[in-house]
Amino acid sequence: MVVTDNKFFLIDDLLYYREKHNSALTIVDRDNIFLILKEFHDCPYMRHMSEDRTKERVASTAWLPKWEKELSEYINTCEICQKANRKHGKKYGLLKHIEEPKHPWETINMD
Repeated sequence: MVVTDNKFFLIDDLLYYREKHNSALTIVDRDNIFLILKEFHDCPYMRHMSEDRTKERVASTAWLPKWEKELSEYINTCEICQKANRKHGKKYGLLKHIEEPKHPWETINMD
């Protein structure tokens, strides 16, 4: 049975979310959000990826309403990521131009 609405459709009692050319299984049960995040972040082949990458992976498979907060909280409290002391989802800033010093040892930089 297929019941369609603009972005949601029902097939075999499973609700899917469609956006452009992709469709994903809709998960509305809050308990399942934890299981999905665990699978996509803690799994050995995922290697505890950043928040952005985990979000990309989850979004390609499942659509979860208002789940970004849970994702952020889950990754920020991940014990392995905390031990590795990695920043999640933080982008490096742009390089800045350093003016040529007028005197020796006026400016010291490190890479």
